[in-house]
This record gives sequence, C-alpha cells and structure tokens, in this order.
Amino acid sequence: MPAEGEIKIKICGVTLPDDAARVAAAGVDFIGLNFWAGSKRRVEVERAAELAAAIRGAGPARIVGVFVDARPIEIATAVARVNLDVLQLHGAESPGFAATLAADSRRPVWKAIAAGAAGDLDQLEAWDAGIDAILLDAPAPGKGGGGVPFDWELARAARVRHPSRRFLLAGGLTPDNVAVAVAAVRPWAVDVASGVESSPGVKDPGKVAAFVAAARGGR
Repeated sequence: MPAEGEIKIKICGVTLPDDAARVAAAGVDFIGLNFWAGSKRRVEVERAAELAAAIRGAGPARIVGVFVDARPIEIATAVARVNLDVLQLHGAESPGFAATLAADSRRPVWKAIAAGAAGDLDQLEAWDAGIDAILLDAPAPGKGGGGVPFDWELARAARVRHPSRRFLLAGGLTPDNVAVAVAAVRPWAVDVASGVESSPGVKDPGKVAAFVAAARGGR
C-alpha cells in the first residue's frame, strides 16, 4: 500500500475477475468498472458485482463506477448491486446533476473534463463545489481509454488555477512515461486503462506492476 501523501493510482476498465484480483493485489488505490454501453470495456451490473467481489477479496482498492450520461436509476442500481465506492461521470452531466447524485448516493463524485486547449479549462469554474475530484483527459470519441495523450502543460495550468482541487491525470499514460508525468504535473492521482493492457479490457500483470512502481517512484 502507498505511504501517506504518495500518488494515488487508478486502473480503469477491468473486465475479468482474475485481472481484478491481480490489480487489487498490486496495491492500487482505485479500480474502475465501466458501465457505458459505448465502451470496449463495458461490464453489466451482474459482471461488475463479480469483479467487485474479486477486488475486495484481494486488496483494499476502492471501486469506481464510470458512467456516461446515465439515468439516475441506472447509477442507483449499480451502486446498490455493486456497492460502488466512487462515482465517475464522463459525459455531459451538469454540476446540478452531480451534486444531486452525490447527495442521494452518499458517494464521492468525480467529473471527467476533456481539455485540448487552454480555453477548455474555463469549464472547471462550474465544478468548484460538490465534486470530490476532477479527472483531466484528452478529447476522444471513446470517452477515454484510447491512449490519447493529455497535454501536461494544460494539467499544470489547471492545478495553478485551482490549487485546492484534487486532479486525476489520464490520457496516454504508460509505465514508460508515468514517472515523468507525475514529476511534471504533480497530480493527486493518475488513471490508466489501455497503457497497462494486452488487449482492450485485458490487463497485463507485468505492465500493471511496472506502472505502479514507476508512478510511485516519480513523486
């Protein structure tokens, strides 16, 4: 487990029980389960419950449910069946929707913000209240998970503008570049999916271990 103050690590898009257990045992802080129908890593609620059991049996990682413009009833069903720890919104959800979701679910809510230019950071102003963390990702049709790199200069600018905000850095991270990214941006957490896979939804144990070691070594 990480020491106090160390970078947090989220591995997203787990789809297989054995992978879920191995990733949890690797000492990551968060594991993401994707409920969006348009994702190559989508899991149904029943499968997610199975994955959650494997995760909890192998380590203390918290389970993040990833949703894209989902209806409240769909999110509530996943929370109840899977006992999700965190809810991540990756669509066009409004600040009001997120605030209501946080209150109703009694779960931390994260919001993914796609930013490809400095002007895109203006949208952060609307998310200063009621959100536990902001995930910075590169604009992409697949709503993340495609390995599209995020501009680290933008990430640094976001941290300067919002020094008290928790930021997760995503987009194109791999075992080879995550230490440099952590040193350059100093985010609260890093988030990876395709960068530790052998194929979409199938995690490579060696890449997972290398990513965790490199991320924590770059703080």
